[in-house]
Amino acid sequence: MSINKVIVSGRLTRDPELRSTAGGTQVLSLSVAVNDRRKNPQSGEWEDYPNFVDCKMFGTRAESVSRFLSKGQKACIEGKLRYSSWERDGQKHSKLEVAVDEIELMSSPAAAPAEEPAAEPEYADEEIPF
Repeated sequence: MSINKVIVSGRLTRDPELRSTAGGTQVLSLSVAVNDRRKNPQSGEWEDYPNFVDCKMFGTRAESVSRFLSKGQKACIEGKLRYSSWERDGQKHSKLEVAVDEIELMSSPAAAPAEEPAAEPEYADEEIPF
């Protein structure tokens, strides 16, 4: 038995790109920055080391989801690792990426302005009626 399941949580590094294959299948490409926290042996301080994970979502859901995603947004992605290889201009290339099964948004779009809570009125102790 083998298991191929990946869960990553991080911020989108760019706006997702939606395109269609020649056969009409929707493909959503996105990249997520996932920090790996390690202790620096010289300084003793904890530091974040980023990992950049390329992800692809296929089908009709890809188009629906694309409208809600933008650079900087935090997301949790569940899927499977997929290996692909190709040759371009005589050079061999390969890539490991996540084929997305589920995506959960963990923050609002970065472009949306954050609403500030209404300021509470300040009362002097003598103004309180009780």
